[in-house]
Amino acid sequence: MTPTPVTTAKSSSMGRGLDVLAALTDCLRHGRRATVLEIARSLGRERSQVSRSLAAYEASGLVVRAADRSYTLAWGWYAAAQDLSSKRIATHGLAVLEDLSSLLGEATFFSVLQGDATLTTLESLPSSSRMIGSWIGRSYPAYCSDAGRASLWDASPDEVRAIFAATEFSPQGPNTPTSVDDFLDRLDDDRKRGFAVVDQEAEPGLYSVAAPVWDFRGEVIGAVQVVGTRDSLQPRTADCGAACAAAAADLSRQLGATGSAVLSG
Repeated sequence: MTPTPVTTAKSSSMGRGLDVLAALTDCLRHGRRATVLEIARSLGRERSQVSRSLAAYEASGLVVRAADRSYTLAWGWYAAAQDLSSKRIATHGLAVLEDLSSLLGEATFFSVLQGDATLTTLESLPSSSRMIGSWIGRSYPAYCSDAGRASLWDASPDEVRAIFAATEFSPQGPNTPTSVDDFLDRLDDDRKRGFAVVDQEAEPGLYSVAAPVWDFRGEVIGAVQVVGTRDSLQPRTADCGAACAAAAADLSRQLGATGSAVLSG
Protein backbone atom coordinates (compact mmCIF):
# COMPACT_ATOMS: atom_id res chain seq x y z
CA MET A 1 0.00 0.00 0.00
CA THR A 2 1.32 3.43 -0.91
CA PRO A 3 1.14 6.67 1.09
CA THR A 4 -1.82 8.97 0.71
CA PRO A 5 -1.24 11.42 -2.19
CA VAL A 6 0.32 14.68 -1.05
CA THR A 7 -1.57 17.89 -1.72
CA THR A 8 0.78 20.42 -3.32
CA ALA A 9 0.49 23.86 -4.86
CA LYS A 10 -0.62 23.60 -8.49
CA SER A 11 1.40 26.71 -9.39
CA SER A 12 4.69 25.08 -8.33
CA SER A 13 6.64 22.98 -10.82
CA MET A 14 7.81 20.84 -7.90
CA GLY A 15 4.20 20.55 -6.76
CA ARG A 16 3.10 19.46 -10.22
CA GLY A 17 5.87 16.87 -10.28
CA LEU A 18 4.89 15.48 -6.89
CA ASP A 19 1.28 15.31 -8.06
CA VAL A 20 2.41 13.11 -10.95
CA LEU A 21 4.18 10.75 -8.53
CA ALA A 22 1.14 10.72 -6.25
CA ALA A 23 -1.15 9.90 -9.19
CA LEU A 24 1.22 7.14 -10.29
CA THR A 25 1.19 5.50 -6.86
CA ASP A 26 -2.60 5.83 -6.72
CA CYS A 27 -2.85 3.91 -10.00
CA LEU A 28 -0.62 1.16 -8.63
CA ARG A 29 -2.56 0.97 -5.38
CA HIS A 30 -5.84 0.45 -7.26
CA GLY A 31 -4.44 -1.99 -9.81
CA ARG A 32 -4.59 0.37 -12.80
CA ARG A 33 -1.86 0.72 -15.43
CA ALA A 34 0.03 3.93 -14.70
CA THR A 35 0.29 5.26 -18.25
CA VAL A 36 0.82 8.86 -19.28
CA LEU A 37 -2.79 9.00 -20.47
CA GLU A 38 -4.20 7.57 -17.24
CA ILE A 39 -2.14 9.90 -15.03
CA ALA A 40 -2.95 12.94 -17.18
CA ARG A 41 -6.66 12.08 -17.05
CA SER A 42 -6.64 11.69 -13.26
CA LEU A 43 -4.88 15.05 -12.83
CA GLY A 44 -6.77 16.93 -15.55
CA ARG A 45 -3.51 17.90 -17.23
CA GLU A 46 -2.01 17.83 -20.69
CA ARG A 47 -0.28 14.58 -21.61
CA SER A 48 2.85 16.47 -22.64
CA GLN A 49 3.23 17.95 -19.14
CA VAL A 50 2.87 14.56 -17.48
CA SER A 51 5.20 12.94 -20.00
CA ARG A 52 7.95 15.47 -19.28
CA SER A 53 7.67 14.90 -15.51
CA LEU A 54 7.81 11.12 -15.88
CA ALA A 55 10.78 11.36 -18.26
CA ALA A 56 12.64 13.43 -15.66
CA TYR A 57 11.85 10.96 -12.91
CA GLU A 58 12.90 8.05 -15.13
CA ALA A 59 16.23 9.75 -15.87
CA SER A 60 16.73 10.21 -12.13
CA GLY A 61 16.06 6.54 -11.46
CA LEU A 62 12.89 7.21 -9.46
CA VAL A 63 10.44 5.52 -11.82
CA VAL A 64 10.72 2.72 -14.37
CA ARG A 65 8.91 2.48 -17.70
CA ALA A 66 7.74 -1.00 -18.71
CA ALA A 67 7.57 -2.42 -22.23
CA ASP A 68 3.84 -1.60 -22.38
CA ARG A 69 4.70 2.10 -21.68
CA SER A 70 3.22 2.04 -18.19
CA TYR A 71 5.25 3.28 -15.23
CA THR A 72 6.04 1.95 -11.78
CA LEU A 73 8.12 3.14 -8.85
CA ALA A 74 11.77 2.09 -8.85
CA TRP A 75 12.73 -0.47 -6.20
CA GLY A 76 14.78 2.15 -4.40
CA TRP A 77 11.55 3.73 -3.15
CA TYR A 78 10.46 0.47 -1.54
CA ALA A 79 13.89 -0.23 -0.04
CA ALA A 80 13.99 3.26 1.48
CA ALA A 81 10.43 2.90 2.81
CA GLN A 82 11.24 -0.47 4.38
CA ASP A 83 14.37 0.93 6.00
CA LEU A 84 12.33 3.84 7.37
CA SER A 85 9.69 1.40 8.66
CA SER A 86 12.34 -0.59 10.54
CA LYS A 87 13.67 2.56 12.18
CA ARG A 88 10.19 3.76 13.11
CA ILE A 89 9.31 0.41 14.66
CA ALA A 90 12.37 0.72 16.91
CA THR A 91 11.54 4.29 17.99
CA HIS A 92 7.79 4.89 17.62
CA GLY A 93 7.05 1.25 18.43
CA LEU A 94 8.66 1.49 21.84
CA ALA A 95 6.79 4.73 22.58
CA VAL A 96 3.50 3.07 21.64
CA LEU A 97 4.27 0.11 23.92
CA GLU A 98 5.22 2.36 26.82
CA ASP A 99 2.00 4.37 26.50
CA LEU A 100 -0.03 1.16 26.33
CA SER A 101 1.65 -0.46 29.33
CA SER A 102 1.22 2.78 31.31
CA LEU A 103 -2.47 2.87 30.43
CA LEU A 104 -3.19 -0.76 31.33
CA GLY A 105 -0.51 -1.49 33.94
CA GLU A 106 0.45 -4.63 32.05
CA ALA A 107 3.44 -5.87 30.05
CA THR A 108 3.34 -5.00 26.35
CA PHE A 109 5.36 -6.38 23.46
CA PHE A 110 5.96 -6.15 19.73
CA SER A 111 6.69 -9.44 17.98
CA VAL A 112 7.22 -10.63 14.43
CA LEU A 113 6.60 -13.91 12.66
CA GLN A 114 9.63 -16.03 11.78
CA GLY A 115 8.70 -19.26 10.08
CA ASP A 116 6.27 -21.06 12.38
CA ALA A 117 7.41 -19.11 15.46
CA THR A 118 7.17 -15.56 16.77
CA LEU A 119 10.08 -13.46 17.99
CA THR A 120 9.79 -10.61 20.51
CA THR A 121 11.73 -7.52 19.41
CA LEU A 122 10.38 -4.75 21.70
CA GLU A 123 8.88 -4.69 25.17
CA SER A 124 7.66 -2.41 27.93
CA LEU A 125 7.48 -3.92 31.41
CA PRO A 126 5.85 -1.64 34.02
CA SER A 127 6.76 -2.05 37.68
CA SER A 128 3.27 -3.44 38.34
CA SER A 129 3.81 -6.27 35.87
CA ARG A 130 4.55 -9.75 37.20
CA MET A 131 6.76 -10.57 34.23
CA ILE A 132 10.25 -11.72 35.25
CA GLY A 133 13.20 -10.94 32.98
CA SER A 134 13.23 -9.70 29.41
CA TRP A 135 11.32 -11.37 26.60
CA ILE A 136 13.34 -9.68 23.83
CA GLY A 137 14.80 -12.35 21.59
CA ARG A 138 12.45 -14.96 23.03
CA SER A 139 10.75 -17.28 20.56
CA TYR A 140 7.31 -18.85 20.90
CA PRO A 141 5.50 -21.40 18.73
CA ALA A 142 3.18 -19.31 16.55
CA TYR A 143 0.32 -21.80 16.83
CA CYS A 144 -0.13 -20.98 20.53
CA SER A 145 1.00 -17.36 20.47
CA ASP A 146 -1.17 -14.25 20.43
CA ALA A 147 1.37 -12.65 18.10
CA GLY A 148 1.18 -15.72 15.88
CA ARG A 149 -2.50 -15.23 15.22
CA ALA A 150 -2.27 -11.45 14.92
CA SER A 151 0.73 -11.69 12.56
CA LEU A 152 -1.25 -14.04 10.30
CA TRP A 153 -4.26 -11.71 10.28
CA ASP A 154 -4.08 -11.12 6.52
CA ALA A 155 -2.99 -14.65 5.58
CA SER A 156 -5.25 -16.97 3.60
CA PRO A 157 -6.08 -20.47 4.92
CA ASP A 158 -3.70 -21.95 2.35
CA GLU A 159 -0.89 -19.66 3.52
CA VAL A 160 -1.52 -20.61 7.14
CA ARG A 161 -1.53 -24.31 6.26
CA ALA A 162 1.77 -23.91 4.41
CA ILE A 163 3.39 -22.23 7.42
CA PHE A 164 2.32 -25.04 9.75
CA ALA A 165 2.78 -27.88 7.25
CA ALA A 166 5.58 -29.46 9.29
CA THR A 167 4.51 -28.17 12.72
CA GLU A 168 3.50 -30.50 15.53
CA PHE A 169 0.73 -28.93 17.62
CA SER A 170 2.05 -30.21 20.94
CA PRO A 171 0.32 -29.02 24.15
CA GLN A 172 1.91 -25.97 25.82
CA GLY A 173 -1.02 -25.04 28.06
CA PRO A 174 -4.52 -26.35 28.83
CA ASN A 175 -6.07 -24.61 25.81
CA THR A 176 -3.39 -25.07 23.12
CA PRO A 177 -4.84 -25.42 19.58
CA THR A 178 -4.78 -29.07 18.54
CA SER A 179 -4.53 -28.62 14.76
CA VAL A 180 -4.22 -26.08 11.98
CA ASP A 181 -8.02 -26.20 11.57
CA ASP A 182 -8.42 -25.35 15.24
CA PHE A 183 -5.95 -22.48 14.78
CA LEU A 184 -7.88 -21.17 11.76
CA ASP A 185 -11.17 -21.27 13.68
CA ARG A 186 -9.66 -19.21 16.49
CA LEU A 187 -8.12 -16.79 13.99
CA ASP A 188 -11.53 -16.32 12.39
CA ASP A 189 -13.02 -15.51 15.82
CA ASP A 190 -10.20 -13.01 16.43
CA ARG A 191 -10.89 -11.20 13.15
CA LYS A 192 -14.57 -10.87 14.01
CA ARG A 193 -13.66 -9.56 17.46
CA GLY A 194 -11.03 -7.13 16.18
CA PHE A 195 -8.14 -8.49 18.26
CA ALA A 196 -6.66 -11.87 19.20
CA VAL A 197 -7.33 -13.47 22.59
CA VAL A 198 -5.07 -16.26 23.83
CA ASP A 199 -6.28 -17.91 27.03
CA GLN A 200 -3.74 -20.33 28.56
CA GLU A 201 -2.64 -21.60 25.16
CA ALA A 202 1.10 -20.96 25.59
CA GLU A 203 1.37 -21.48 29.36
CA PRO A 204 -0.99 -22.30 32.23
CA GLY A 205 -2.31 -19.10 33.79
CA LEU A 206 -1.04 -16.88 30.96
CA TYR A 207 -3.56 -14.62 29.22
CA SER A 208 -3.01 -12.12 26.42
CA VAL A 209 -4.50 -10.01 23.66
CA ALA A 210 -2.85 -8.88 20.44
CA ALA A 211 -3.55 -6.85 17.31
CA PRO A 212 -1.86 -6.71 13.91
CA VAL A 213 0.49 -3.94 12.77
CA TRP A 214 0.39 -3.01 9.07
CA ASP A 215 2.99 -1.18 6.98
CA PHE A 216 2.92 1.12 3.94
CA ARG A 217 2.40 -1.87 1.61
CA GLY A 218 -0.81 -2.87 3.35
CA GLU A 219 0.82 -6.00 4.78
CA VAL A 220 0.88 -7.22 8.38
CA ILE A 221 4.46 -7.09 9.69
CA GLY A 222 3.98 -7.97 13.34
CA ALA A 223 1.77 -7.58 16.37
CA VAL A 224 1.30 -5.47 19.49
CA GLN A 225 0.60 -7.65 22.54
CA VAL A 226 -0.65 -7.18 26.09
CA VAL A 227 0.38 -10.11 28.29
CA GLY A 228 -0.37 -10.93 31.91
CA THR A 229 -1.95 -13.38 34.30
CA ARG A 230 -5.40 -14.72 33.54
CA ASP A 231 -6.75 -13.39 36.83
CA SER A 232 -5.63 -9.86 35.96
CA LEU A 233 -6.44 -9.65 32.24
CA GLN A 234 -9.44 -11.89 31.60
CA PRO A 235 -11.99 -9.65 33.40
CA ARG A 236 -10.69 -6.69 31.33
CA THR A 237 -10.53 -8.43 27.97
CA ALA A 238 -12.73 -5.93 26.11
CA ASP A 239 -10.90 -2.84 27.42
CA CYS A 240 -7.43 -4.32 27.00
CA GLY A 241 -8.25 -5.60 23.52
CA ALA A 242 -9.63 -2.26 22.38
CA ALA A 243 -6.59 -0.41 23.75
CA CYS A 244 -4.24 -2.91 22.11
CA ALA A 245 -6.01 -2.58 18.74
CA ALA A 246 -5.87 1.22 18.99
CA ALA A 247 -2.14 1.11 19.79
CA ALA A 248 -1.50 -1.22 16.84
CA ALA A 249 -3.47 1.10 14.54
CA ASP A 250 -1.46 4.08 15.80
CA LEU A 251 1.83 2.32 15.04
CA SER A 252 0.47 1.24 11.64
CA ARG A 253 -0.30 4.85 10.74
CA GLN A 254 3.25 5.83 11.69
CA LEU A 255 4.50 3.14 9.30
CA GLY A 256 2.49 4.61 6.41
CA ALA A 257 -0.51 2.29 6.47
CA THR A 258 -3.80 3.73 5.22
CA GLY A 259 -7.38 2.60 4.79
CA SER A 260 -10.22 1.87 7.19
CA ALA A 261 -9.89 -1.91 6.73
CA VAL A 262 -6.25 -1.75 7.87
CA LEU A 263 -6.69 0.81 10.63
CA SER A 264 -9.87 -0.55 12.16
CA GLY A 265 -8.41 -0.01 15.62
